[in-house]
Amino acid sequence: MILFESMLTLMLVAILFLQVSRRLAIPYPAMLAAAGVVVAALPWSPDIGIDPHLALALFIAPALLDAAYDLPPRTLIRNWLPLTALAGIAVILTTGVVAWLGVVWAGLPLAAAIALGAIVAPPDAAAATAVLGRFQLPRRTVTILLGESLLNDAVALLIFSAAVSVVANESWSSLLPSLGLAVPGGLLLGFVLGRLYVWLFPILRDTLGGTLFQFVATFGAWVLAERLHLSAILAVVTFAMTIAHEVPYRQSAQERVHSYAVWEATVFLLNVLAFLLMGLQAREIVARLHPSEIWQALGFAGAVLGAVIVTRFIWVMAYNRLVNWYGAGRPNMSVPSLAQGIVVSWCGMRGLVTLATALALPGDFPGRDLILLCALAVVLGTLVLQGLTLGPLIRLLRFGKDESFDKELALTRTTLLETALETLVDESSDAAGRVRAIYQEERDISAGGAHPREVTDVHRLRRGAIQVKRQKLADLRRADAIDDDIFHALQQELDWAELASTPPSRAHMEEG
Repeated sequence: MILFESMLTLMLVAILFLQVSRRLAIPYPAMLAAAGVVVAALPWSPDIGIDPHLALALFIAPALLDAAYDLPPRTLIRNWLPLTALAGIAVILTTGVVAWLGVVWAGLPLAAAIALGAIVAPPDAAAATAVLGRFQLPRRTVTILLGESLLNDAVALLIFSAAVSVVANESWSSLLPSLGLAVPGGLLLGFVLGRLYVWLFPILRDTLGGTLFQFVATFGAWVLAERLHLSAILAVVTFAMTIAHEVPYRQSAQERVHSYAVWEATVFLLNVLAFLLMGLQAREIVARLHPSEIWQALGFAGAVLGAVIVTRFIWVMAYNRLVNWYGAGRPNMSVPSLAQGIVVSWCGMRGLVTLATALALPGDFPGRDLILLCALAVVLGTLVLQGLTLGPLIRLLRFGKDESFDKELALTRTTLLETALETLVDESSDAAGRVRAIYQEERDISAGGAHPREVTDVHRLRRGAIQVKRQKLADLRRADAIDDDIFHALQQELDWAELASTPPSRAHMEEG
């Protein structure tokens, strides 16, 4: 009951802080961090622990699925160079620098120091996008940041798992063969489970049981991979990408809207819980330390925070200049501007993955208390320092408006409307005439770049035309004629249009 009361208190405090976040354009994870510290400081807050394996499954699996579902492999392939630089090299460099500090400054064993580096290495896209969504940035910059968030989580978690295994009396040399099986095995398991989910999906379509099955399948993929000693991280990522390739074409509008709302609320709640648990554990650690040890620990945590920020900034800017130098005179190569490099280098806020990975450390892990304090310091420090200054930095750099998304969105919408008009050629009723006039008007408006008006008075014909538009949109995606952000944006428009034209008796989810 005490845990439940603390959760309610944290939720209330978080809701109040989020109002400040919304009005001042502050990333909501920064407000959650503040809420977690406030609740943890309350005298009646309980002492709560969490099983390390549960922490990874509970917090990481939904976050990975949420990120991987909207990021198809072709986007990764198109942006392989910057994603390799950010999600691969940047994570490894940050891990190495922090591990060196851990060994030299704090005297941590090498494996424990590497685990600390892997914990604080991956930035959190949720914190960055909370700010970036309010500004007009180059579309490719946002895509790369979202892709980085997924891949750097996977890379960092693989390094973390390897370091924890070494601490548990497994040598680095014996670890390589197990990784050689775990990595491809995790990819294969995720693909097989994804295909099985797609096969079972029609049975549970448009039911609340189907929504529950999404959670069972996600957590089940993680647990099964761990039981088989395969990479649970890669299994969940592959599972998400596999179902994302087929499920959007098979879901109804009401099921997709319902599912997205449930997942967004779940991921948000897990963020709240993670900050609460980390705050409570930090309070316990500080209570155990001698005053002199507290200052030493805080000094080391500050050094880790500085190393994380500086390492990312130096590497991203070095990559930015190197790519610009190499791409000079190559018209077919898209190179990032200096301003883009500055923004990306400053989008290094840490969040849920760092907290969850720190909570996943075994209770007897060397330097666990110090590592937890460092993780919390890096999360709070980056959210405050970078999160609060990212907005002003973007304003200072004055990015030009990137209209590629709006243009492609309007062009694709016009194509869908023309496809819908073709279905009405043989219709001669008054209703068909009204629908034809509506679509012609919407096509003309859309061709001009504006959003067409919602018209919902002719249900049957409109629903039929919407299904044709869905098929055309799916064909465009399969043919790689549009990017996935365009696909998801227009799919959402079609969902709401379909719901608006569906009789109330049919627009509901069954309980079965």
